[in-house]
Formats: sequence, structure tokens, C-alpha cells
Amino acid sequence: MARVAIIGSGFIGRAWAISFARAGHEVAMWDADPQAARNAVGFIEAVLPELASNDLLDGAAPETVAGRIRPEAGLADALSEVSHVQENTPEKLDVKLAVFADLDRLAPPQAVLASSTSAILPSKFTERLAGRERCLVIHPINPPYLVPAVEVVPAPWTSAATVERARDFMAGAGHAPIVMKRELDGFVMNRMQGALLEEAFRLVADGYASVEDIDIGIREGLALRWSFMGPFETIDLNAPGGVRDYVERYQGIYEKLFTQMQRRVDWAGPVLEEIERDRRKSLAAGDLGKRQIWRDRRLMALVAHKRRAAKDIGE
Repeated sequence: MARVAIIGSGFIGRAWAISFARAGHEVAMWDADPQAARNAVGFIEAVLPELASNDLLDGAAPETVAGRIRPEAGLADALSEVSHVQENTPEKLDVKLAVFADLDRLAPPQAVLASSTSAILPSKFTERLAGRERCLVIHPINPPYLVPAVEVVPAPWTSAATVERARDFMAGAGHAPIVMKRELDGFVMNRMQGALLEEAFRLVADGYASVEDIDIGIREGLALRWSFMGPFETIDLNAPGGVRDYVERYQGIYEKLFTQMQRRVDWAGPVLEEIERDRRKSLAAGDLGKRQIWRDRRLMALVAHKRRAAKDIGE
């Protein structure tokens, strides 16, 4: 098994640590704030028993997985002998530039240097590095120990070998890599999610549906299929003759809708008052933390169900 370094130990960093340690890797955690890394280990130790109760530790005991994770006081110590580095520092370009300069200088030359950024193109913070060919983005869907999909995004100079190593490493850790052919703002997931959110905000702002009704449409409708198959497989199965038949039948409907979808609604404008008001009626601000725990427990149950279904029904 590999030795992995987690740089930055907030929500994403600690979630990655669980994912990699569950896969059997030795995980070194480093944070500019040493207490943050120690706190992350405490969070991990608290969540592992529930993952075990849902059979989501691949048969390992919680204490075994926890024993593979240790905080390091020094960055050089965290990077010693690693084959993969996962950076999770704030979404600020100047921070990424500084951190990746240190990573490129201190990490072993064969190590893959990956950023978890969801908003910054890898070319923006790796261009001037001597080892830029080993740098890329690996963007998770939070939390990655429950949501397998990860986006593998190369810069123009990232080597094909680095992309392949990153893809294999993620797949070996139980993830489902989305390997982009080249970088693009928003990558894949945020562009797909953004398209849905744009329409959701528009429907509320224009008075066509309530916040809860739109959530019902996804929660009790589209997401039931989307939880185990994507949009292309969905339309392939939704017409007798497959995807070509679907396009021939329904493209005209979506073509007409598209012209109505070209107007942006300012998310921070008047519509936000309505959305926030409706959400706070459904969930008090003080209960957000409890609901986040509920969300993660539901995700655990869903992931466990999907694993059982894959065995019983097939992929």
C-alpha cells in the first residue's frame, strides 16, 4: 500500500483521509494549524464506527483504519516517501501558488501532486513549477468517503502517465474517476449542477414553483434514477429504440425550452429572500449541523444499499 499526504485538514482533507486509510494506505495529515490536524483525527475517530456499522470500511475495524492516519507537525515530514499528495487548502490562487511551490520542492519527484480545488484551473497554479507535468486537480464530491465520483482534471502540461496513475490510484481506493480530456471552468460536476441550479432559481424567481416543490421534483423524482444511472443511460432506456430513438422523439421539446433558459436570475437578488425564508421554515438555522449529520447518515445507508444491490442485482 502507498503512503499518502493530506495537506489541509478541513472538511475535505479529513474526508479524504478516511477514504485513503480505508483503502489500506498510510495517511500523513498536515495543516498550517497543528491543532486543526489533531481535531481532524478526532472527527475521523468519531465517524468510523458508524461507517463500520454500515459495512463501509471494507471489513476493517475502526481502530485499524484510524491507526493508519497520523498528524505530522512538519510539512517535509508529511511529504516524506509519499507517492500521492492531496492538497485541500483555501480556494485562493495565491495560496495554491505558494503551497504547490512547496509541494513541488519537498515531495519525492515521483509523487503525484493533486489539488482538491473545485474552482481553480490547474494551469493557474502549476505553470511555473519544475515538476508541473506531475500536477493536476482531483476534485471530490463532498464527502469523498461516501460519494465515490472524483474529477481528474489535467493541466495542458500534465503528463499522460500522471493522469493514468491518478486514475488508477483513485479507482484502487474505491472511487469512480471522471477523467477529463482537458481543463474547463467548473469541470464536469459543477457545470452539470450549475445548469440545474440556474433553472431552479429561475423557476422560483418567476413564480412557477415553490422551493419545496422543486426539491420534491429532484428528491422524489429525477434523483431516484440518477442515484444509480446517469442522464445518457436514462434517455437510452426511456425510448423503445434507445438513445437515437429518444433524440428523434424529444429533441424538439428541449430545443423549444432552451431559448427560455438563456436568462440568468441573480441568485443573490430578491429571489434569495424567498428561498431562504422557505428553507428556514423547513429547517431552522440552528439545526443545520444536525441535518448535515442526518444527510451523511442517509448517504451511508444509500451507499450500503447500492453495494448490496450491485451484488444481488448486478451493476
